[in-house]
Amino acid sequence: MVAGYQGLSPNGDVATLGRGGSDTTAAALGAALTADECQIYTDVPGVFTTDPRICPRARLLGRIHFEEILELASLGAKVLHPRSVYFAGKAQLVMRVLSSFADNPRGTRILYSTEPDMEKAPVTGIAVNTEEAKITIRQLPDQPGVAAKLFGKIAEQGINVDIIVQNIGAEKATDVSFTVNRSQTEKAASTAKAIAGELGAGSVETDAKVAKVSAVGIGMRASSGTAARFFATLAEAGINVQMISTSEIRISVIIDEGQANDAVTVLHRAFGLDTESEKDPTSG
Repeated sequence: MVAGYQGLSPNGDVATLGRGGSDTTAAALGAALTADECQIYTDVPGVFTTDPRICPRARLLGRIHFEEILELASLGAKVLHPRSVYFAGKAQLVMRVLSSFADNPRGTRILYSTEPDMEKAPVTGIAVNTEEAKITIRQLPDQPGVAAKLFGKIAEQGINVDIIVQNIGAEKATDVSFTVNRSQTEKAASTAKAIAGELGAGSVETDAKVAKVSAVGIGMRASSGTAARFFATLAEAGINVQMISTSEIRISVIIDEGQANDAVTVLHRAFGLDTESEKDPTSG
């Protein structure tokens, strides 16, 4: 047994590792000991297709690919901390999430190879993050170097930027919107106003009542029409999309926070995550 929340600083002082420290310690030990499997016991029975508190029909996944859990963890799913998943991934360490309170020996296995049927469903899970804020700078000069100066100054303040959208410039000016963690709203807005003044831009607008909703699945790589279904589903529910970000296995949107739960519910249903099929490709 070892202390799961402690480590040594570069100076050799004992310090806490911060949020997710216990999971990260377990992954580090598993990698160092070349374990066959690293088991994480937590307060939930495993990884679900979405947050069961939002969508009661969320299903427990028997297995999930490393890339998917890394995306879901970074997008707001709180089962595992992203640092622990990343650490395990570097060592190709198989992890399993189990419940400390329920008698469920299976849990969810995190794998690295694509097993049969894992890519049949384009979407494996829906994540939501309600700790987002959007900053918009109006009438920025549309010229080389402006974006570099803007986001360079923001980085100097230790502010992590998530999604960035720049409108098409008109009359040599453009609008830029970006999202940050809600706890950094005031600092980000203050920094943006200072830069806007230096560059001769227009107003700075802040919206701290937004949320990020994402669909994740390695099956997106081989499935056409996923984005079309995603946006059609939100449109049918009357949910307006403010910003969009995508990767090979993820679609993320910024929407009004008040519609976040509705978005999760309709997307979960639209991608067939509500219903147990005769042979669920995500079960293990």
